Amino acid sequence: MTSAGKHHIEVSVQTTYLPGQSQPEQNRYVFAYTITITNTGNTPAKLLTRHWVITDANSQTREVRGEGVVGEQPLLPPGASFEYTSGTVLETPVGTMHGSYQMVADDGTRFDAEIPSFTLSIPRTLH
Repeated sequence: MTSAGKHHIEVSVQTTYLPGQSQPEQNRYVFAYTITITNTGNTPAKLLTRHWVITDANSQTREVRGEGVVGEQPLLPPGASFEYTSGTVLETPVGTMHGSYQMVADDGTRFDAEIPSFTLSIPRTLH
């Protein structure tokens, strides 16, 4: 959840299926996702931790929690963006991810920046 005005973070996602790293015959589907985090509020904010909920087409869910993203805890001044690419492995050709980033603003306020749900899908699986 983000609050309007002072503390506001927007998250956008692009996904890519990685056939060269996947092994469909062994139920291994590898996906990359590129995240852009933009501070649209008016106070600098630092990303502290992440929380992901990853669900495959068999409704198997796993949660991932950890410090920062790709080894960093970026500080985002107002108007700034941070982009990174990471990945996940599913046992099915389709799945979803969503979650949140736990942030702290320069004024000491802690808040969550929601990561909206997005779909991971091999090409031509979903219309």
